[in-house]
Amino acid sequence: MMKITKYCIKTIIHFPTKVRLFSLMSKTCWNFELCSFRFIMDSANSRLFTVLVEGNIGSGKTTFLEHFRQFEDITLLTEPVEEWRNLKGWNLLDLMYRDPSKWAMTFQAYVSLTMLEMHRRPTRTPVKLMERSIFSAKYCFVEQMKRLGTLHPAQFAVLDEWFTFINTEIPVEADLIVYLKTTPSIVYDRIKKRARSEEQCVPLTYIEELHKLHEDWLINRSHADCPAPVLVLDADLDLSQITEEYKKSEHQILRKAVNVVMQSPNKLSPKKPITGDAIQILPKIRL
Repeated sequence: MMKITKYCIKTIIHFPTKVRLFSLMSKTCWNFELCSFRFIMDSANSRLFTVLVEGNIGSGKTTFLEHFRQFEDITLLTEPVEEWRNLKGWNLLDLMYRDPSKWAMTFQAYVSLTMLEMHRRPTRTPVKLMERSIFSAKYCFVEQMKRLGTLHPAQFAVLDEWFTFINTEIPVEADLIVYLKTTPSIVYDRIKKRARSEEQCVPLTYIEELHKLHEDWLINRSHADCPAPVLVLDADLDLSQITEEYKKSEHQILRKAVNVVMQSPNKLSPKKPITGDAIQILPKIRL
């Protein structure tokens, strides 16, 4: 049997096949002495703990993911912007912003493909953080294009059918959504300062409408299904303050990952389970 003390694991059981103990040690982290252990699972059916990082344009999603680079057992998947900028020499992102009525359908079809590939990409770590998802692509960006008339109803119908097929026939898992909640005027200023060439023509009204769609999807639950519980962080904070907000999310994300692992023998176990003050997580709700 396995006997666990406050600070270390005294004995180790031999787990069933397809599970191998990789490492066992005690270490100090955030002033806590923690038990640290990791399993490598050879089974192709093992499902990771997947976190989707959602938010408006300029909400700091990439910065949030970079904060978690310190954890060796977390895989970070950033939005595949460079793929959108160079599809066999074509900058689909730029084409979409410059002539949305002509290129929105093409761009969103490719976004769906690249995001699905990210969802399905295998990793060797127990936790995966993804910047955006196929859900926000559909529920926020495609929906925004439909409302603006950028997408013809027939084009929207095709994208909707693709999304329905993917969501029904291809497993796309999500265990937690981190919503970087921002004020439209603040992220609009950030967009101007970062000076990404394709985004310079984006008006404030577009940002405001995207904000409303994110709020209705993740907070108000009045638009579309929410596939996982939601952790809301204040992403209006400047860099000197946002680190503390991100540290709060460490406790919630990793503790929740550990809880899920302990309930399922078919998942990997994260190497750094931690404890700390909880942040409110909105429950998963289906419309």
